[in-house]
Amino acid sequence: MLKKTLAALAIGTALLSAGQAMAADYKIDKEGQHAFINFKIGHLGYSFIYGTFKDWDGSFSFDAAKPEDAKIDVTVKTASVFTNQAERDKHISSDAFLDVAKYPEATFKSTSVKPTGKDADGKMTADVTGDLTLHGVTKSVVIKSTFLGEGKDPWGGYRAGFEGTTTIKRADFGKMMDLGPASETMELIISFEGVKAK
Repeated sequence: MLKKTLAALAIGTALLSAGQAMAADYKIDKEGQHAFINFKIGHLGYSFIYGTFKDWDGSFSFDAAKPEDAKIDVTVKTASVFTNQAERDKHISSDAFLDVAKYPEATFKSTSVKPTGKDADGKMTADVTGDLTLHGVTKSVVIKSTFLGEGKDPWGGYRAGFEGTTTIKRADFGKMMDLGPASETMELIISFEGVKAK
């Protein structure tokens, strides 16, 4: 009886360890520039301004068999905002908007992942909920995410890639210059690859 109990415990421990080992840690590929946080915001109701943050970094853990256990942690250098117009970038960086001198970083830390099925191409989708800290304010946001795939790369590494979108209200993140009703919300578009830690 004791032998059977010990054997069952050993098997259970082995299975648990195997399940835990399947989850992998990844570093977002900042060095290779396979990582983008882009944004889109209305301008006077006549057009849209598109921009990006050129300096950001992060990591995530992911197991395709257990997507609900995934976690992501991202830090953005707010002074890296780029809209292809130097004066506008300077204005966005000022205390009228991002106030990068006072708030040099924005962060996102996931709090839950809820699988939502598959998209039209059969790729796994999920709602990634997390705390977004921007302009000194932290709010919970939901990123509609898609797992694009994973596999070996030509350089001996192993990668996994994702994309996601969310819309935030500027007024939720502290007092900024009022740009009118066409600019109340901003869409964020995120795409990145992560390289599996060795």
